[in-house]
Amino acid sequence: MSIKVLHPGLLTTVQDIGRYGSQKYGVIVSGAMDSYSLRLSNILVGNKENEAALEITIYGTTLQLEEDTLIAITGGDFLATIDGKIVPLWRPVLVKKNAILKFHSAIKGSRAYIAFAGGIDIPQMMGSKSTYIRANIGGFEGRALQKGDKLNIGVKSTLSEALLKQLDDKNVPWSVNFNELINFRQEPIIRVLKGTEFDRFDKESRQTFFQQPYTLTVQSDRMGYRIEGPPLSLSEKFELLSEGVTFGTIQIPPSGQPIILMADRQTTGGYPKFGQVITADLPSLAQLQPGMTIRFKEVTLKEAETALLQNEQFINNVKTAIQYKLFH
Repeated sequence: MSIKVLHPGLLTTVQDIGRYGSQKYGVIVSGAMDSYSLRLSNILVGNKENEAALEITIYGTTLQLEEDTLIAITGGDFLATIDGKIVPLWRPVLVKKNAILKFHSAIKGSRAYIAFAGGIDIPQMMGSKSTYIRANIGGFEGRALQKGDKLNIGVKSTLSEALLKQLDDKNVPWSVNFNELINFRQEPIIRVLKGTEFDRFDKESRQTFFQQPYTLTVQSDRMGYRIEGPPLSLSEKFELLSEGVTFGTIQIPPSGQPIILMADRQTTGGYPKFGQVITADLPSLAQLQPGMTIRFKEVTLKEAETALLQNEQFINNVKTAIQYKLFH
């Protein structure tokens, strides 16, 4: 059973949770920009939550599904349609043989995820199916999808088969309340921890960052977000050796305009680290569209840990609820 790409869209890639354990060799993690949406798309079709799915950016791809297929679409709202009819999001959907699945321009968020029951059957590279385009590794031939590509679907799990038995031409009467996980508002508040060099910035910069809005620029991609606003200044210049960085690290280059490292970030960086976006807010950050305004809020490590634990509990509750609906 396979998926045929009729139109690739702006940028559609195969992504899973990421390629961990290889940064010491200079190999980046990559993976989904919005990990919550990817994980839930897989859960909704009975896959393991770290299975590969398609990540669709800004405006979408068009696919033809060559057999009856169980799918789930999560993340941003791209007005997805099946043979011209709007597809419900955040729930399992049965797509009939030879149906055309089309994603339009994003009206909310910037990235949509589509998971297929059985997952995407491609080889793992260093423990992951994620696409890292700059190095031409992982995913489908190490690149974004192109017109005419065909992706095979893997073997369905017992849970996937159980979901299929409950579906017919009608949709299931339930869906995931994603609002508890991801903030799609026009001016989201992103929570931040102090960075390693936070105290080396002058007092005005430390206050301004958390008081004034910043705007996401078009010079943003899977590697990093460039944001514009009041410039941030060091109290005095100093030399900094390159150090490890991670998803959400906020670096300040000489221009004073922050760069937030994203899923395809490098393994080390030499700019001063002003802050760190908390893990719980990374999916909300990933769903911002260029031109949107962001505000930042300083939080403690305890608050960051609590937010993460709450979100993980929410995802576990979704898994439990689906199993209960199927087997009770």
